[in-house]
Amino acid sequence: MLSMEVEEQLELILNGKGIEVPEMYDSAPLEVHPVTVRKTVCYIVCAVLLNEKSEVLMIQEAKWDCYGKWYLPAGRMEQNETIIEAMKREVKEESGLECCPITLLLVEERGPRWIRFVFLAEVTGGVMKTTEQSDSESLQACWWNRTTSLPLRATDIIPLIEAGVRYRESPTHPRTLPQEMPCSLICQRVMVAFTNDSNDLWVLLSTVDCLHLPVTACGSSSSEICCSIEVAIYRLMKECLHLPLVKIKTHGIMGLQHLGKNVGKADGICFNTLVSVLYSDSNVSVPPTLNTNRLQWWKVDKQSLHSMIIERLASCSLIPICS
Repeated sequence: MLSMEVEEQLELILNGKGIEVPEMYDSAPLEVHPVTVRKTVCYIVCAVLLNEKSEVLMIQEAKWDCYGKWYLPAGRMEQNETIIEAMKREVKEESGLECCPITLLLVEERGPRWIRFVFLAEVTGGVMKTTEQSDSESLQACWWNRTTSLPLRATDIIPLIEAGVRYRESPTHPRTLPQEMPCSLICQRVMVAFTNDSNDLWVLLSTVDCLHLPVTACGSSSSEICCSIEVAIYRLMKECLHLPLVKIKTHGIMGLQHLGKNVGKADGICFNTLVSVLYSDSNVSVPPTLNTNRLQWWKVDKQSLHSMIIERLASCSLIPICS
């Protein structure tokens, strides 16, 4: 029965779904507090919308510090919003157009408490904002062919636009959208995989309460990089493995969970992240020895699950994390 429960967890996460976040974390820093949007964390939403000519929707900034410059529709999430609600609101306010998300393209983190969620979306209605409708949100919107000169607010959006164009031409990961499930902290549910030359596969499970994929929490003090996915994963791995003997690789995100409807109690994010472990300088057919009884290796025998995980590891068919 436990193996069936584990298999169900793996299937849910591999398919971009969510699982309730436990109250007790398998790894956490000394100081952990719930996060609050616009107070202790800043979430940014950004949308790449393309028309049939592969032109990208751009908005002209009205803010004093970048007045007249052009950028993708983007802005900070408000309290009591889901990530998708925030993205739709920003697109509507700044461009006049209504939209629907296609997939999360990538996730960016830049230092403490700053995360940007970049979506590929499509227009579903509305009327393009002109200078006659200019307001404090934007001056106007337009479709940009990406070749003519346009004074940009910043060039950091160029890779985002390119990612959107590439995805529309040839999707690099399954269509994935945030799951509306509450979480109080920024944390990572980690699917840690180990394979050998015979293509046997194991994943790391927590043995606390019941077998489950381990969850590692980020810090919450002002001196910590609390939004760092890599740091929280590294801490978990350091606690259970002899790191000089193994290498850790974070492949990307299979999905994420957020709700945002209970300020200060559901503003957190749970990233469901795929990680692999391999030996540094030797080829051993069994997983690395764990130095804790709170975790164990679990062999994946179900062929469909085995194939899905191996394919994800090999193809990097995941949402990229950009730090």
